[in-house]
Amino acid sequence: MELIIVTGMSGAGKSVAVNALEDLGYYCVDNLPPKFLLPFARLTLQTEGKEDRLALVVDARSKDLFTEFEREINMLDEQDIRYKLLFLDASDETLLNRYKETRRKHPLMDHRITSLEEAIDIERKSFEGIRSRADYIIDTTFLATAKLKKEVNNLFAYEVNQTMQIKTVSFGYKYGIPNDADLVFDLRYLPNPFYVPELRNKTGEDDDVFEYVMATELAETLFTKLMDLIEYLIPLYMEEGKSQLVVAYGCTGGKHRSVSFARRTAQHLKNKNYNVVTQHRDIERK
Repeated sequence: MELIIVTGMSGAGKSVAVNALEDLGYYCVDNLPPKFLLPFARLTLQTEGKEDRLALVVDARSKDLFTEFEREINMLDEQDIRYKLLFLDASDETLLNRYKETRRKHPLMDHRITSLEEAIDIERKSFEGIRSRADYIIDTTFLATAKLKKEVNNLFAYEVNQTMQIKTVSFGYKYGIPNDADLVFDLRYLPNPFYVPELRNKTGEDDDVFEYVMATELAETLFTKLMDLIEYLIPLYMEEGKSQLVVAYGCTGGKHRSVSFARRTAQHLKNKNYNVVTQHRDIERK
């Protein structure tokens, strides 16, 4: 049985993620109280004709979430029931805007917690332990619905060879560092194609921009040293049991230098038969 536990910040996109998992053939149960995690998993394992792909959503709508969730996760580990924990996250500002747009009430708001800002802060602090145990973290701050579905598909479409997924991300520092990044490399000291008129409106996906970024000895030396580091770290992360490694490259706007390095890194690692996906977070920003 493939068991995925979906959780994360309220408003971060869990419903979209579950819909994507359902499309992949997972049997999905939404808003499951934490105390039912172990019994539900056991029942599914023991039932003849059982669903072999199961996704369970546990979040702040369950009032006993924070007191019982970690305990139930520990019990799954003790029973040797294998699972993947998917955590959906987004910046506080993004969550605030989403709630204001939908006019929905945050599940933690009651007669004691009347402020949306306070509810989000309490939820984030309460989730720290669970988030640190997640196999996969998806930061939806800048992800449209279609892109979030694609992220989920990349992660769980047949669990490619059951190997650790390496995700190369490009981003612009002016829009913030990705929350889910494990390794972050700053490329702002490399020559910037933005100041070349014929390249300004292109991106690192275009070959002439890519070649411009990679043409200098500085870029070539940097890439070689970074690959030495990343390839050294990959087996260590795998040995630790990590399911996803996010390697993020940042430049000023997230269109030229970072895209070029993320693109080249992905191709380099694919040539070595690693399971690699790429996300250019800010490439479409104006």
